[in-house]
Amino acid sequence: MNLRRAVIAAILASLALAGCKREGDLVINQGVGITALRSVCPAVGIPDYTGDVTIFSPATSTTADDIDVTAVMTNVRSQCDDSGDQVYSTASFEVQGVRRDTAGERAVEIPYFSTVMRGGSSVVAKRIGTVTLYFPDGQARASGLGQAGAVIDKAEATLPDDIRARITRRRRAGDEDAAIDPLSEPDVRAAVARATFELLVGFQLTDDQLRYNATR
Repeated sequence: MNLRRAVIAAILASLALAGCKREGDLVINQGVGITALRSVCPAVGIPDYTGDVTIFSPATSTTADDIDVTAVMTNVRSQCDDSGDQVYSTASFEVQGVRRDTAGERAVEIPYFSTVMRGGSSVVAKRIGTVTLYFPDGQARASGLGQAGAVIDKAEATLPDDIRARITRRRRAGDEDAAIDPLSEPDVRAAVARATFELLVGFQLTDDQLRYNATR
């Protein structure tokens, strides 16, 4: 379980998240002023080590000769409706699988999770779903579709006006605080974290599967 906690910590520290710029979004640039896109819509991504799964037969094995099925999560797409007081976000994705033994028809159910994170460390909600891969007789490849969703209070995802003003305030050369990044100030950083949500999707792995992904 120590490895699992370490892996989860690494996941939170190294998320690869996707976003899209729209009019009215707050862009926060590296250096003075403004590193990341700010929007009430949650960023969507797959945490490290959870985007693929390897199933062995027997399950206790970890050798290449005993690989039964492999699957990867790909083509993650997101949609967001922030027109009302509630922000509705959905993430759709494809699961592509390959099996070793192609004899006979086979259905393989692969569980996945969707998690809403706040501030990069607080789990707001988590759900488990299943994608089923149907392999026709003689076929080694199959694919399936999955979907996840999140509902977020728009007010909670919005930066307070005073914090927004401090981030976007124009600074002139010679000003006492001209070289100070407002995001380095603890209260500003904390406010941005509180208003930052993420919708994460990945395979619901066992401890052994997670260990295999993290150490191979």
